[in-house]
Amino acid sequence: MSGVRLKTAAALLAALLLVALLRLGWIMLWPWSPASPARHATASETSVRQRSHRLLLDAGRGDFVDRSGLPLTGFAYEALAIFPYPAGKPRGSGRDMTELARTLQVGAEELRRALEDWREPGFWMDRHSGLPLRLDARQQSELAGLKLEGVAMLPYRSRRDPAAAPIQAIGYVSENPERIAAAYGKRLAEGSASLRDATGGGGLELSLDALLRGTGPIYASSMTDARGLPLKGLGLTVNRPSNPNYPLQVRTTLSLPLQQELQRYAGLSGLEKGAIVVLDAGSADILAMVSMPEMGPPSAGAAAFYEGAANRAVRAQAPGSIFKLVTEAAALEAGVADAKEEFVCDGEYGHHGLSCWKEGGHGRLTLQQGLAQSCNIVFASLAERLQPSQLARMADKLGLGRKIGWQLADGRSEGALRGPLRLIGEEEAGTVFGEAASWDRTRLLRSGKLARSGIGQEDVRMTPLQAANLMATIVNGGQVAEPMLVKEIAYAGGQRLARLRAHRSPSPYGRISPRVAALLRDGMEQVVESGTGSRLHGSSWRLAGKSGTAESGRIGAGNSQWFVGYGPADRPRYAVAVLAEERPEGSPNLAARLFGGVMDRIAAWEASAGASQQP
Repeated sequence: MSGVRLKTAAALLAALLLVALLRLGWIMLWPWSPASPARHATASETSVRQRSHRLLLDAGRGDFVDRSGLPLTGFAYEALAIFPYPAGKPRGSGRDMTELARTLQVGAEELRRALEDWREPGFWMDRHSGLPLRLDARQQSELAGLKLEGVAMLPYRSRRDPAAAPIQAIGYVSENPERIAAAYGKRLAEGSASLRDATGGGGLELSLDALLRGTGPIYASSMTDARGLPLKGLGLTVNRPSNPNYPLQVRTTLSLPLQQELQRYAGLSGLEKGAIVVLDAGSADILAMVSMPEMGPPSAGAAAFYEGAANRAVRAQAPGSIFKLVTEAAALEAGVADAKEEFVCDGEYGHHGLSCWKEGGHGRLTLQQGLAQSCNIVFASLAERLQPSQLARMADKLGLGRKIGWQLADGRSEGALRGPLRLIGEEEAGTVFGEAASWDRTRLLRSGKLARSGIGQEDVRMTPLQAANLMATIVNGGQVAEPMLVKEIAYAGGQRLARLRAHRSPSPYGRISPRVAALLRDGMEQVVESGTGSRLHGSSWRLAGKSGTAESGRIGAGNSQWFVGYGPADRPRYAVAVLAEERPEGSPNLAARLFGGVMDRIAAWEASAGASQQP
């Protein structure tokens, strides 16, 4: 009998425990209230939300340095972190709140309202840079003695220097769930990636994104109780990277001092829209790549941000008269012209509505003089002696009409890098004749397209990077290189992951002859000695180059002004292209003026502390 009672009691106890467990599961996991069909957070969800607030301190991405190791990204500094706090509850004494407002240089009431409305963990932001406010030594000292709940100084790591203009070639990072889903589906499934992760949005940040992601972000976590109050004794915790080999470091070919000086110079000289590219003439290393307008903070608005984020150094524009170098080379190689041949320019071509920029014309002049004076009549007539294919193939021989930046073809590798990979993914190929244009010579002659193409108008397009590389190609006797932006990628401890080798980029049509390259160099020297570039007399070095002005093709957009060249003329070390977009019609060539200033600054950089960074 007693055994039966024991069994009954045990069964009853088990039933009660089961009911309790079911009720607990209902409370913890079931998202609907019995009294209401509306969805609400489960108890487990609520406990997690109440338990921890996370604040991103460091995205954990790899960083970029310049050619001598100066940082281009990854700037760590102390910032003011603020975590949510229950409304109506004071964070601390009135004196400490007043002191915080004074240190941040804001009104006490403005600070009170801001903290009252704080709903998510975040940093006190700098209104000018759009980044967390960088606390100087005085501010850190003043804040160290304050006792305010949910307010703390924490180390923040920014992708860019708040005090310096961003570099479009390096790019930017942003949240892009669509790209994360497309590129990192496997990591998402494994839980090692999140749709809210920052990812590269342009430049090297985008092309090397898979390598730069590292082992994950670093967060600061604040533990709270069910009321949202910080749990005493636990404070803030910070997770740390699990792999000591990360984050990676990418050594670029850029010189930060030269890059910053040219960015400053471009802004002060009135280059509102355009680009400057500086190459090592021997290796085609990219020493500086400036794009204007500058990339402003996201707080400036999406339209302004993306306008500045565009890298105009790799966007194709009508080149105007700098394309006359290609026309001359094609005519000389095809044997339809001679360097000593004389032409007559009376200012009008006689058909197609073409005229020379000089009213009344240049009179009698040789081919070399025609290049120095940028005579439209000479080069329109040369183009009409050529087959369209001869002009297009010469452009290809000189690295035009195709993407020219450093790349790894599919199936190729260098160290840990595997192709296909283009370091400058936004680069445009440019054109000679539009894709839809017929290469029928008769039709191109009758329409005037062949003549206009020969002077760099019509469908001809070229990027500033291609233009600078054209100078390096001519300097090197016709050898085309792939301009480099990255030299080496290393682990956090310094061990090398990959070293990138210089690549040549030969054309399937061969290369120009050294004789033709020499004639082009002679012509560009005459441009500066006695032609359209004579304003460059008195520069730090004797220079050589070619000017160009082209209609943009867009109503009201003005002209594109160019100057490309190299220096010193006797021993070329630097190849430079300058583009000034949307310039008023008839205005002086801003690009030519900037080219002289750029070369002077390169000379000063070479002679000063920057000499240790010389190519």
